[in-house]
Amino acid sequence: MHDLIIIGGGPAGVAGGVYAARKKLKTLLVTESFGGQSIVSGHIQNWIGTASISGLDLAKNLENHLRAQDDIDIMEGERVKSVLKNRGGGFFVETDSGKRYESRTVLLASGSRRKKLGVLGEKEFDGKGVAYCSICDAPLFKGTDVAVIGGGNAGLEATIDLLPYAKHIFLLHHGPRLKGDMITQEKVLSNKNVQVLFNAETKEIHGKTTVTGLTYTDTRSGETKTLSVQGVFVEIGIMPNSEIVLGLLKTNAWGMVLTNPGNQRTSCPGIWAAGDVTDAPYRQNNISAGDAIKAVLDIHDSLHLRG
Repeated sequence: MHDLIIIGGGPAGVAGGVYAARKKLKTLLVTESFGGQSIVSGHIQNWIGTASISGLDLAKNLENHLRAQDDIDIMEGERVKSVLKNRGGGFFVETDSGKRYESRTVLLASGSRRKKLGVLGEKEFDGKGVAYCSICDAPLFKGTDVAVIGGGNAGLEATIDLLPYAKHIFLLHHGPRLKGDMITQEKVLSNKNVQVLFNAETKEIHGKTTVTGLTYTDTRSGETKTLSVQGVFVEIGIMPNSEIVLGLLKTNAWGMVLTNPGNQRTSCPGIWAAGDVTDAPYRQNNISAGDAIKAVLDIHDSLHLRG
């Protein structure tokens, strides 16, 4: 019986693991791999305390920091399949390989995954001009022409993040009108360096070693057009990795786990959540780590008070 099982090896999971070890909680961390979504980023320039670091190096640093702790068990290369309530109290955490672990509490730090376009070139140029985090990667595209795909708040906010850096921004939306907040729309539409392309269905991202352009179809005319760009920001939403706890706790309409922002508790007693799997308004590595630390401190106090 563990005191705590942490699910996830990104900044939230690792930060929670380090603090759990320091608090001497009998902890198991289960993850497929370390690093989270940022592992594909070539240059991360907003990880506090480090001016610039690659996603791969960040993942290594996170793993090394966690493995330097004495009091934590690590199960890498395992994907959690489900979290189940134990009739006797606590929870069972089951993996795809058939392993089952028991714990008094669970910290869900399983993150999220970006919705992908599913077009030619997207996978090939991921990290080579194709990006999914404007806050992380906008400075890398200074003085270039870029495309942002997505007409909701995510796409609009990505466009605003790029305004101080990009020379020209094409905002592609598959519908006839933008969907984001009106104030944000006005800020985007009023900028002379932004060109909004409505009814634009992206078909292919192309290049050589890095992105050089994309092809889209105008769904009204049926005409195929090509843009010359050096970057493509895919901002069509995210999908939280919350399937393993659905039915156990409350989520919002998009499957994001609802938490108490003061302590990261979920609606299911004994389960806490932190990072991109939650309904937190800002999806940043630093925030995910801080929320996980907050959760572990509350878990420690909860277990201590329970005895």
